[in-house]
Amino acid sequence: MSNTVDAVRSKAVKGPGLKVPGVIVLQFLLIFLFELFEYSFTKVGFFTGLAILVSFLGGLYLGRPGTSFTNAVNPPIALLVSTIFIMATVGGIGFSPSKVGLELITILSAVAPWLITGAVIAWAAHFALLRKYSRS
Repeated sequence: MSNTVDAVRSKAVKGPGLKVPGVIVLQFLLIFLFELFEYSFTKVGFFTGLAILVSFLGGLYLGRPGTSFTNAVNPPIALLVSTIFIMATVGGIGFSPSKVGLELITILSAVAPWLITGAVIAWAAHFALLRKYSRS
């Protein structure tokens, strides 16, 4: 696993890369834009799931060393915040507790496989990078 992480990091952007706030903004905007696009035409699912997976990998690829924890933690939070914001504005649901709860469960069930897959990859990379940095 460490060789794979090193290969990804070696092909990363030349220069220092994104700091923690940059990784957060990158992941939130990517998830928000794809979810907004998909929510406008259909229900959330495939494209938002791909955006979640790409945000995990993009944070690993573009982030500085030391941002792997943020990369692993942020996408589920970004999905929750963007979902609530989209439901309150574009979705037309408002803040009715019964409708918001049902819609959150529906959206979470649609993107759960993508979220779990990305989280497994991001946490594995985080622990591999921790092991690498603790040795050196």
